[in-house]
Amino acid sequence: MMLILEDYFKNYPARKKVAEFLFENGLSVKGGKIYLKDVEVPISELARVIGVNRKIVYHTIEYIEKTYPLRLIFERLNPLPSLIDVAPLMGWEVLEIELEKGSYLKGFSEVLKLLQENEVSIIEVFSRNLQHEPAKLYVVIDGTLPVEVFMKIKEMSGFKRLILHTPEKDKEKFVCSYCEVKYCPKRVLMERAGLIQRP
Repeated sequence: MMLILEDYFKNYPARKKVAEFLFENGLSVKGGKIYLKDVEVPISELARVIGVNRKIVYHTIEYIEKTYPLRLIFERLNPLPSLIDVAPLMGWEVLEIELEKGSYLKGFSEVLKLLQENEVSIIEVFSRNLQHEPAKLYVVIDGTLPVEVFMKIKEMSGFKRLILHTPEKDKEKFVCSYCEVKYCPKRVLMERAGLIQRP
């Protein structure tokens, strides 16, 4: 998709910035307006967030709507809801795994097979393998990942990097130079305050 935007917006860098923002956030363009699902997004607020003036946003909308291939794409965009950001607050973990481009499919299937073999309950899977971005797989799991599974993921072929988003601070001791643990401090504080119970 980024190649399509690159091609159509090569002479319009400011408009390209707007189009990329719309695409990345699943905002659609219909009838001269921008929508988040069925909710109209104010142009002035959008311009402020993107860092362009309102005129650029209007020109982008006009250009998209008069360019048939772009119109076909942008009128169908929708945001994809995800549990990735809230998972640690819920006591779940998120595996954010970066894979080698050439081993993406193999790595993807190996991760799911490994989780299935270890009876890890999966809530959500989200993956992205765009040409100009790192190939990433996000897996939200119910509860926390057993340490031995965490270690096996790092040994998979095609593995580049793992970020574990977790409610458990003690997982930090298992990281290596290819891994990172991001624990949820809000979850820890809520447990200490007795607002939620540890699973």
